[in-house]
Amino acid sequence: MNEFRDRTEEQHDGRFPGHGDGTRCAHAGLPEPVPGAPFLPGPVFAAPYHLDPRHGPASAPNGYGRPDNPTRRLLEAAIGELEGGECRVFASGQAAVTGLLLAVLRPGDSVVLPADGYFSVRAFATETLAGNGVRVLLAPTAGPYPSFDGVRLVLVETPANPGLDVVDLPALAERARSAGALLAVDNTTATPLGQRPLDLGADLVVASGTKALTGHSDLLLGYLATRSAELLGRLTAWRTATGAVPGAFDAWLAHRSLATLDLRLGRQSANAEALARLLAARADVSGLRWPGLADDPAYPVASRQLRRMPGVLSFDLGSAERVARFLEASRLVAAATSFGGLHTSADRRAQWGDDTAPGFVRLSCGVEDSVDLVADVAAALDAA
Repeated sequence: MNEFRDRTEEQHDGRFPGHGDGTRCAHAGLPEPVPGAPFLPGPVFAAPYHLDPRHGPASAPNGYGRPDNPTRRLLEAAIGELEGGECRVFASGQAAVTGLLLAVLRPGDSVVLPADGYFSVRAFATETLAGNGVRVLLAPTAGPYPSFDGVRLVLVETPANPGLDVVDLPALAERARSAGALLAVDNTTATPLGQRPLDLGADLVVASGTKALTGHSDLLLGYLATRSAELLGRLTAWRTATGAVPGAFDAWLAHRSLATLDLRLGRQSANAEALARLLAARADVSGLRWPGLADDPAYPVASRQLRRMPGVLSFDLGSAERVARFLEASRLVAAATSFGGLHTSADRRAQWGDDTAPGFVRLSCGVEDSVDLVADVAAALDAA
């Protein structure tokens, strides 16, 4: 039995069990109402706090800003309610995932990572983990997977970024549990409203909050969530020691943004469906992927596992030059990396060194009117 696998069977539905996504998002992590106080308290900007002269930090929850910040704790409570576990936020998604890998893995351990996931994680594994004596195995999200015998940690990204493949999490969790391995799930693309990996058998959730979770393209954030007290303690100690914490204002902005998550995802998913149907009908677009299409390879698993489809899709325009012409012709699609924001954007992943074709595009749908967005993309493709 893995020493960290102490998850309970209790439900983790926060203060609003049975309520809808919009209600949970609007109220997640908010303190009890106090007359004259705001709904969401403003950010606490503090490095040191006043200490009790006799008892020091034992007498109050705040002592020093790196481990202690009430604004950050409120955000962690909110994300924890949505993910169904205890949460720790980090300065970025990369800080969260590298913190997970370095806190859990030791020399001689083996880890399975996604071969088609975020390329920076693979680069970190080959440049740092392997140098620390960790055996790194890569597997595509849709499989096949290697044997998990002797594996310490399995990390999957589902739906994968940028290819949007999906893996059956309950089945993978059972395989990992049988082998004594931990299962961590990158939930960035789906968000906790799209799926709750802890409910599906995962030990850990890791995600970039920079993207759809906060959705305003104005902050960097990452987080980890778990139901294991021992894992949470190890991750918290790692974050304290390394100082990989978000600032108070970023934490406040993130919490502010959560209230509209349900609304934003609803429009983004609808826009993704509308664009997917447009692109599927065009002979000048190839390699279309969106797990909500019935003929997409990921659809059989995604349709039963995801509570809502992501607002991200991918396709190929054949060349870097055609991608450039498409983006120049569009009035509504911005050329930008990252995804999940209010404004529709497209990213040619090969320009970052990702191992994708030159014309491969990851398109992130914003909250524009669907009719306007479809017309704009169609006109831009015609012009390109």
